[in-house]
Amino acid sequence: MTTLQSKELTFECETGNYHTFCPISCVSWLYQKIEDSFFLVIGTKTCGYFLQNAMGVMIFAEPRYAMAELEEGDISAQLNDYGELKRLCLQIKKDRDPSVIFWIGTCTTEIIKMDLEGIAPKLENEIGTPIVVARANGLDYAFTQGEDTVLAAIAQRCPNIPVQKNEAPPLIIFGSLPESTANQLTLELAQQGIKVSGWLPSQKYTELPNIPEGAYVIGLNPFLSRTATTLMRRRKAKLISAPFPIGPDGTRAWIEKICSVYHITPKNLEEREQKIWDNLSEHLKILQDKSVFFMGDNLLEISIARFLINCGMIVYEIGIPYMDKRYQAAELKLLEETCRKKNVMIPRIVEKPDNYNQIDRIYDLSPDLVITGMAHANPLEARNINTKWSVEFTFSQIHGFSNAIEILNLVTRPLKRTAKVGIRM
Repeated sequence: MTTLQSKELTFECETGNYHTFCPISCVSWLYQKIEDSFFLVIGTKTCGYFLQNAMGVMIFAEPRYAMAELEEGDISAQLNDYGELKRLCLQIKKDRDPSVIFWIGTCTTEIIKMDLEGIAPKLENEIGTPIVVARANGLDYAFTQGEDTVLAAIAQRCPNIPVQKNEAPPLIIFGSLPESTANQLTLELAQQGIKVSGWLPSQKYTELPNIPEGAYVIGLNPFLSRTATTLMRRRKAKLISAPFPIGPDGTRAWIEKICSVYHITPKNLEEREQKIWDNLSEHLKILQDKSVFFMGDNLLEISIARFLINCGMIVYEIGIPYMDKRYQAAELKLLEETCRKKNVMIPRIVEKPDNYNQIDRIYDLSPDLVITGMAHANPLEARNINTKWSVEFTFSQIHGFSNAIEILNLVTRPLKRTAKVGIRM
């Protein structure tokens, strides 16, 4: 059997292509998170069909996002972009009166060099509603990076009110989570004596967090590197580099790092983590010595792989569409530490993997489970290879101590099904 692991972290980039879900799908969770927003996706009918089918809803059935469809006339630069976008935004303002309108630029707007960033400020002044431009095209961005471009754009609109000199720098958490999960993490930090000063994004655009120079910022997800860079460079904030709060191990490390920045000794974290591991014991029995292969889709691969290794699984390969080693430095370090603690080889990390090569490696290695994008799941299942859609991890609540069970439910479900029907992969 081909060995794809080593005692040290190894990185490889195979093709430079993305084989992922479309990044404009970020609309589906951000429009719900930012309650006073309206999202206008500017693209072709193909983009509209994607949102209809992939999101499982009719595009105009929901009240706060819609498509501005580009026709052949637009592509040949025969129509007036400003006039048409003004008409649409005035209609949106009349019908919905949002606090902000987001323009999501797709592949087509990139190809025809549509100057959304140039049009937006002028139109914003004219109609009196903020217009935030974010690019979410599949040429340049992988699946979850659509959220990253939106949050990076919002970060530049946050207020900048200096704090008093004797006050501790405020803590801002960036990344979109369901409110229940955000409340859980806020409570976990409060129990350590740490106050969360704001979230990016906030539930309402009119309540964006204050980010003064010197504020501490920390991310929830590994796909938010552009947002992190914007906060550091444009807002002069200090990034807390920590593993991500995925799994009890990652959540504990995330909280510990925040505590260290504020010079606070963590209380009862070890016991808190151990209690979660104890509650996961039945799932851990199923996963013990089972193998998993990540094809790469949502940029959560490193964090989930690290957690699953801690659960006793063997990770053959971690495919990932884009690897920012600086932003994920603490997560990569925790991956190494976890592998050494469990006395297992460190999986190879393959950036922008070639799917054809991966299929060959999957046939060679015969993993118990492949975590993959939707396009490859059915063909692999047809060959008796267990799969789990990577998109499900994105749309599930997986952050924090109590949500570790959700990750294991996703992973164990196909393994239980196989065991029940007696299929040998």
